[in-house]
Amino acid sequence: MKPQQLPSVPLFSSGPCAKRPGWANEVLSEASLGRSHRSKIGKAKLCEVINRSRNILGIPDNYRIGIVPASDTGAMEMVLWSMLGSRGIVMLAWESFGNCWVNDVTKQLKLNNVQIMKAPYGQIVNLAEVDFSRDVVFTWNGTTSGVRVPNGDWIPAKRDGLTICDATSAVFAMDLAWEKLDVVTWSWQKVLGGEAAHGMLALSPRAIDRLVSYVPPWPIPKLFRMVNEGKLNKGIFVGETINTPSMLAVEDAIDTLVWAEKIGGLFTLIDRCEANLAAIEYWVSRSNWVSFLANDKSIRSCTSICLSIVDPTFSSLSYFRQAIVAKNIAKLIEDEGAGYDIASHRDAPPGLRIWGGATVDTQDINALLPWLDWAWSKVKYEITKFA
Repeated sequence: MKPQQLPSVPLFSSGPCAKRPGWANEVLSEASLGRSHRSKIGKAKLCEVINRSRNILGIPDNYRIGIVPASDTGAMEMVLWSMLGSRGIVMLAWESFGNCWVNDVTKQLKLNNVQIMKAPYGQIVNLAEVDFSRDVVFTWNGTTSGVRVPNGDWIPAKRDGLTICDATSAVFAMDLAWEKLDVVTWSWQKVLGGEAAHGMLALSPRAIDRLVSYVPPWPIPKLFRMVNEGKLNKGIFVGETINTPSMLAVEDAIDTLVWAEKIGGLFTLIDRCEANLAAIEYWVSRSNWVSFLANDKSIRSCTSICLSIVDPTFSSLSYFRQAIVAKNIAKLIEDEGAGYDIASHRDAPPGLRIWGGATVDTQDINALLPWLDWAWSKVKYEITKFA
């Protein structure tokens, strides 16, 4: 039977993600609109984002944190274009964004001495085989595959190369091993439910040493330049952004950071994400038609929760038909107002993806799940009817 209860907030997109509970337009009333981002008030707000982020996340005092253009993608590409090439590289990829960084390094920068370690969607590479005499580039959490590294134990404290981590779906949701990460990138639009187009970048002292001691042999676009005449552009890390930021988005980021502090900080945010995953795990354990794309619980993401349809009726279909069926399930859910944007990523195997980040309430996850059962029953009936 069709469920009766709808989620209060049926927003389960993996980016931009749901706003924090209780968000309203009024939270933006103090935005410094029409003021220069280099004015005293504008710069103070940018610094506030940096300082609150450091305090909530526990980022070491000797790491520099900056706000950069073009979301997490911009932050990552700034790093790849500015730091890589002085030594060998290991590229780890288990989802589409990791594959994107592989493409950047091998086909755009065209670097040599690159070792590529890949795993299929839902799996992860053998982390014990990673060579840390090289620079290592990886995603902490696979937004499109629903996998995450289990912890930072696989990264040695003493290493020759840099560790460069795309952590956009992990920051504020998972306990990152900051002391083992030389570069970390993220954006406001994921776990904070903020607005897109702005990225954040945290650099260790080792990463800063690389920036100022190594000059890449290719041109660096203005938006990527963190060094000027051999010296670090320190302004980036004290609120002097390279390009003009949206002060509306900055105000929104401040609001969510304040909310995070009020509810208990990082570990409350982590608990909220894990509770969302636990609700889906309980439902999956009682289901006969759906499972996780990441079968190994130790590497299963608590934010980008990716589901596979395992019913034989679905498995017998061609890949093309499976993709259509998965999209039809998502459309049925959307048409009922029970959940928006839950189809799997276009590069991932056909299935469903539910965002479980900290701004999503577990009660809304629980309200969504019966609708998934209902939608599958309708779609399965249509498959068998015309088989």
